[in-house]
Amino acid sequence: MFKKKKLATLLLLLLTNIILPLNVFAYSDYVIAGGQNIGIELDSNGVIIVGTYEVNKESPAKNANLKTGDKIIKINETPVSSIKEMINAIDDTRNDTVTISYLRANKEYQTELTLIQDNDNVYKTGLYVKDSISGVGTLTFIDPNSKIYGALGHEIIEKTTGQKLEIKDGKIYSSTVTSINPSIEGNPGEKNAIYNSNDIFGNITENSMSGIFGTYKTTIPQNKLYKVAQPSEIKPGEASILTVTKGEEIKEYKINILKINKDTKSTKNMLFEVTDNELLKISGGIVQGMSGSPIIQGDNIIGAVTHVVVDDCTKGYGIFITNMLEEAEN
Repeated sequence: MFKKKKLATLLLLLLTNIILPLNVFAYSDYVIAGGQNIGIELDSNGVIIVGTYEVNKESPAKNANLKTGDKIIKINETPVSSIKEMINAIDDTRNDTVTISYLRANKEYQTELTLIQDNDNVYKTGLYVKDSISGVGTLTFIDPNSKIYGALGHEIIEKTTGQKLEIKDGKIYSSTVTSINPSIEGNPGEKNAIYNSNDIFGNITENSMSGIFGTYKTTIPQNKLYKVAQPSEIKPGEASILTVTKGEEIKEYKINILKINKDTKSTKNMLFEVTDNELLKISGGIVQGMSGSPIIQGDNIIGAVTHVVVDDCTKGYGIFITNMLEEAEN
């Protein structure tokens, strides 16, 4: 539920003759709850084909057996990880045919692509490509000891291909909610927001099924510390979410947890309904951009919002906070 627009503490532990690997991180018993709106920019580890087009009634991509979703990793044996590098590698060729190495379903293939001149005598590849994604979401937690953060509660996918974005790097930024398009039955709404690319909160080192993770690089906000709840401590009933609905102010809104799914591999561990009249009036329930909003029960942080129930947008799903923290350890 990520709206489109634009980890590790080094711990060296020596015990007699046992050397544990670096990048080991054990999450704290208490973490800082998020709720801030964040801008997100991710750079892909490769150039993704998101579409093709014809040039003078010919399709260079089809002739080369290239398809939407393929990831270009080399041009004429030169590694490329951005559109700029791809263009430079093609410009360096001395003929109208280039050798392209690409990944499809995690297998590497190679093909020859013949460039075709358009009516302006410009050579074209017939490929629409992308090397980055940007958007907005919600910060879930910051570990006060390691400064590792987690957000979204689910992976970011490339919308055109439907595939998880394998990232090279990325950043999160401060963000301001300008308005909300409310949800209605069958049509989830969305937060409209802008972000400040000069105000970097942190880097992004992982895009996983449980969210995005990285290190918080700026001053840690003085938000409340909450105890990390284990799944066995979470109960059906009253709870709340922390999120921004206007500007940058984090507000707490009431929800009711209806069902709990103890499957730790799921991102839909909790089914809940929004009971807060103010939030229902503002947003109609859960909207895109609320992904990552912390779920609080008592003095515990128990999870994060991940999905909206499309047929009834007053309901949503959440992931256990422990699932996110355990992923952050890796």
